[in-house]
Amino acid sequence: MGALTHESLVEYLLEEAHEVAETIETAGGDAELKSELGDVLLQVVLHARLAEERGAFDLDDVARGLAAKMIRRNPHVFRPDGSLQETFPATVEEIVLKWDAVKRSERLHTEKSHPGEALDGVPAALPALARAQKLLDRAERAGLPAAAGETAVEMPATEEELGELLFGIVAAGRRSGFDAERALRGAGRRFQADRAHPGTP
Repeated sequence: MGALTHESLVEYLLEEAHEVAETIETAGGDAELKSELGDVLLQVVLHARLAEERGAFDLDDVARGLAAKMIRRNPHVFRPDGSLQETFPATVEEIVLKWDAVKRSERLHTEKSHPGEALDGVPAALPALARAQKLLDRAERAGLPAAAGETAVEMPATEEELGELLFGIVAAGRRSGFDAERALRGAGRRFQADRAHPGTP
């Protein structure tokens, strides 16, 4: 077995994260969730250790950076010294709006503002469906135009029915020789590009 690298560990990090999601979605129970979260934490430890070996940062630096970011991005929860505020926002929606406002403010200090900046930073490596959902979430919160044809789709009554519809679309695409993942990645790129440069043909 070759030496561990950040690159060689990526597939395991993604696999472990997906296993956590599956455990949660299938109600695997607390014992299984604890175990799967431990596997994700191991990946964090391994990446930090590799970085420490080359003198870049260590696990303590990761934790300190996370604490500083949480305090900075959640002034509605934390005071600048890290202690808790006396009152918190009433709803999740309020928390999300405050979080987004802080992140937008941070981006304005580091890059030129443009209409589609709300969509920046959505990882291209996400699975196409997860990336599409994240792009649409960001666009809605930023007040950007909806996806073409979004309102024309007849919405199933339940999430289970939505899953069956999506599965059927994948099956139909496969019969026609289309790759559903690739097709959706392309649609996501076009959605992002259209909102970054509105009016461009």
